[in-house]
Amino acid sequence: MTHAAASDPLTPDPAPADPSIDARAMLAAAMEAHEQGAFDAAEAGYRAVLAQGYRATDVLPLLAGVLGRLSRAEDALAAWDDLLALEPDHALALHEQGLTLHWLGRTDEAIATLERACAVDPANPIAAGNLAVALADAGRNLDAVRQFRHALTLQPGNLHLQHQLRRLGSASVPFWHIPMMNDAPRNDAFEAAIAAALAERGPDARVLDIGAGSGLLSLMAARTGARTVVACEMEPMIAEMADRIVALNGYADRITVHAKPSIDLAVGAELDAPADILVSEILSSDLLTEKVLDTFEDAHRRLLAPDALVIPRAATAIGCLVASDALADYAFVGQVSGFDLSPFTDFAPQRLPIHGTMTGWTRLSDDLELVHLDLTRHKHDATLARLRIPVTATGRAIGIVQWMRIDLWDGIAFDNHPDRYTDGGWLQVLHSFPAPIDVAAGETLDIAVGHDRITLILMPLPEQPR
Repeated sequence: MTHAAASDPLTPDPAPADPSIDARAMLAAAMEAHEQGAFDAAEAGYRAVLAQGYRATDVLPLLAGVLGRLSRAEDALAAWDDLLALEPDHALALHEQGLTLHWLGRTDEAIATLERACAVDPANPIAAGNLAVALADAGRNLDAVRQFRHALTLQPGNLHLQHQLRRLGSASVPFWHIPMMNDAPRNDAFEAAIAAALAERGPDARVLDIGAGSGLLSLMAARTGARTVVACEMEPMIAEMADRIVALNGYADRITVHAKPSIDLAVGAELDAPADILVSEILSSDLLTEKVLDTFEDAHRRLLAPDALVIPRAATAIGCLVASDALADYAFVGQVSGFDLSPFTDFAPQRLPIHGTMTGWTRLSDDLELVHLDLTRHKHDATLARLRIPVTATGRAIGIVQWMRIDLWDGIAFDNHPDRYTDGGWLQVLHSFPAPIDVAAGETLDIAVGHDRITLILMPLPEQPR
């Protein structure tokens, strides 16, 4: 009998291929290419591995890293998105995606993503520090400072974090704050005036401090006996520091600091009633540039009792005609390297802050009162008048050096006269002329003096026909 042929039962069928073996080999090759800097080959390898569905949560960060090295930020974001679709709380993906968004200038998205990264991994000082950097770049300085402080609690002694915290704080606060706080004659004059006002109105008088800065004037009022002080400071970072200083000195129960400008205060909200005493030190070196008149007028109109006492009561710009070769080089330009650059003088600063004892200049006139402001008045109009200056010395007049005197109370005043200059927060200011003017002793020079409510006006007038 014949039987049909059959397969050999002793020979096994071929085993199916194991795809994971190929994927592992491709991954190893891609990682080697990555390490050697062959990023295009690494990208192709990683994508081939992902196409096999092999270890996506491990491969996607590698792919995103390669794409970042290739400066393909949008493709890197897509890779991080793919990873977050698999693991929404993947801390590394959130952190790196946030950094990529920040690099692309999508700052708000970067902040939101880095905030998620910090929430998922709250002990990570690197993520906390990078969130602080993004906040600072978005102009959210106070939030950034708080975040840098938090990062330092996670990694005390980190010099980079310490540097960024100090850099951000110093960049947000004008340089003159500390020398002004250290100006003892100024401080003594203000405190004497505050004490006199409280002696007249009593400790129940409501004190309003506009432009509180460090909170120094509020602290003076509280120490003198004021039971209620409302302070406002428009720079949030400085306001937060004032709040800390008030608490440090034990006056948090009497002084309330609001991080907002005075125009955002209201009776019935931040103030329970109109203030009886206003203290404010927002005068700039050239008197007006911190919107002094707008601020005082608004306070009189909305925030003060009709008979409120105002400190300071008046401010006066005083100055003299000057000559100075050194200052002329800051205010004028002419022949340079054989070229006439004089038209560029049109762009020269009209006001140059100077140190009275550090910059050489020569008086060409006596001291003159230029502009006087009565800060107890409820309304101020722009002014302009002719001032005739008797010239006392022959020279080339480059402008007016101006300083100021503030009247705080009867018999209490303070000035930054250059002959009695101390290194305080107020400097003298050179108001340069459009061009130098040669003058001779015994002559007179007519100038226009006044203000436009925001800046002083000090301009030479054309010579009158004789």
